[in-house]
Amino acid sequence: MSTALAKGGNVPVIRDGKGPASVLVGLGWRAADAYDLDANALLCDDDGKALSDRHFVFFNNLTSPDGAVTHLGAPGDGTDRERLAVDLLGVEEAVRRIVFAVAIYQADERRQSFGSVAGAYVRLTDPAGVELARYELGPELDAETAVVFGELYRHGGGWKFRAVGQGYRSGLAGIAADFGVAALAPTPAAPAAVTTPPVAPPPPPSAPPVVAAPVLPAPAVAAVPVAAPAPAAPAGCFFDPAHGPAAAEVLWSPQWGVARPVPSCPACAQRVRTTPPPYYVDPVPAAHPVHPHGYDAHPPEHRHDGGGRRFGTGAMIGAGAAGLVGGALLYEALDDDTPDVVVNNYYED
Repeated sequence: MSTALAKGGNVPVIRDGKGPASVLVGLGWRAADAYDLDANALLCDDDGKALSDRHFVFFNNLTSPDGAVTHLGAPGDGTDRERLAVDLLGVEEAVRRIVFAVAIYQADERRQSFGSVAGAYVRLTDPAGVELARYELGPELDAETAVVFGELYRHGGGWKFRAVGQGYRSGLAGIAADFGVAALAPTPAAPAAVTTPPVAPPPPPSAPPVVAAPVLPAPAVAAVPVAAPAPAAPAGCFFDPAHGPAAAEVLWSPQWGVARPVPSCPACAQRVRTTPPPYYVDPVPAAHPVHPHGYDAHPPEHRHDGGGRRFGTGAMIGAGAAGLVGGALLYEALDDDTPDVVVNNYYED
């Protein structure tokens, strides 16, 4: 029975030596005929970086160097839009995770984005086509032009599959920057060839001087002022152009990929500088500023508590107990090594 995954959820594929030795990864979506979407896979190391350009599997490179990942294209059976096959036992040891993404071809030129793409999903099946897990992307995608749908990753001597749903507004170039694929980077223009001008032959013997007619000076022409070039528009905020022009450059560490400097508005810059990576979604803006230590940042005359907070002994004891219980629950939720509790889990006894 198939396991329905939420964003960030995972399910074991091979655990304790049990599970299919190979799987099929199907990706699907609904879009207008003018849209051209392409699925791809990136074979990455522990740092989330592709081992080489050949470890980027797409329509122009259908097989990984170890032969373990193959792009099958459109299956033609009316199910998935594109499909890839993965031989889990044949993946080279240096590959720690296999990331599956979909990008819109020429999205910027055609003014297209995932906001007009519906029914996007990624699913995992065994070689016979029996579905093991499925992740349906939600309606939160809008201006993104490339999205990481999911990933297979090594865990405890086996393999797991995780639902990701990470979007990029910079298309395939954004994936190239995060995963270090040089083949996707723009090709620099070749320098212009330098040619040596031909040497002119020596002039012939000088002829008798000829007296030329006097040349009258040309009438003066009033100089036409040339307008100065308009200053270049400032770059927009990398995280959301609707935030306005960027005012700072911050080091952004994405959830999957390599850290790099990006332009940012003041609010996003403050969030990136004060929040430990990785970053998932934009936080909901607070109703009023909050001091870094947690208390109200409004001046005393604007507070509603008389200028300071007072806590009784019972409130302090109750808050401490709630913190202990909440911390234990949070540790349990984030511990990837604990058994996966999924209704109708494929591998639950």
